[in-house]
Formats: sequence, C-alpha cells, structure tokens
Amino acid sequence: MKIRSFNEEVVFDDKNIKTKVLLESSFTKEIRIVLKKGQFMKEHKTPFPIVVHVLKGEIDFGISETVYHLKEGELLTLEGSIPHDLKAKEDSIVRLTLSKSDKVERVENVIKTSSK
Repeated sequence: MKIRSFNEEVVFDDKNIKTKVLLESSFTKEIRIVLKKGQFMKEHKTPFPIVVHVLKGEIDFGISETVYHLKEGELLTLEGSIPHDLKAKEDSIVRLTLSKSDKVERVENVIKTSSK
C-alpha cells in the first residue's frame, strides 16, 4: 500500500509546466500536472487509454475540432491514439492516469516541446 498527496509540495511555475509521478501501481501511473493560467500542452496522443481529472482550476481539453471545458472535480477518459491538447484557463492541478505500459518520458517530452 502507498499513500501520496496531490496537494503537497505544489509549485506553480511561471515558465514551465510541472509534473511529478506520485504513484506507480501494478496497473497505472498517477501523475500530477501543475499548470499556470495560459500554459498549454500541444496536440499529442498516447498509445494507451488515459484518465484526466481536474483537481483544481479549469482547463480546456481539445479533441479534434471540439474543446471540452473541464472544471474542478470533473474527469474524462480518452482512448489511445486520439490526438488531444490542453490549456489551463486558470491555475490548475490535473491528475493524469496512465497505463503502466505508457512512459512518463512521453508526457515530459510533450511539455518540453510545448510553449507558453
């Protein structure tokens, strides 16, 4: 058993989106993504399904021509291989659930190549 908090050691960085793997289980990786208002992750896709949960703030989650406005407490699931992007509408903390088979480095590379 492991216990972690999405609320501890949260740092909103004016220049960079911050990520941290908080838990890895036998089936998932739980990642905290901290975004300042206006920061975004460019369009990308994952080979596996994901779950996105807005713990604090609001984000726009784009899939094709549709933008879904997610508020605090809302979550969505997305199948693999579907291009998507996201933008923080206000300072936000997002929980990203990845398949154990997915790579955290993939997420970090999307962030590195996205701009403010």
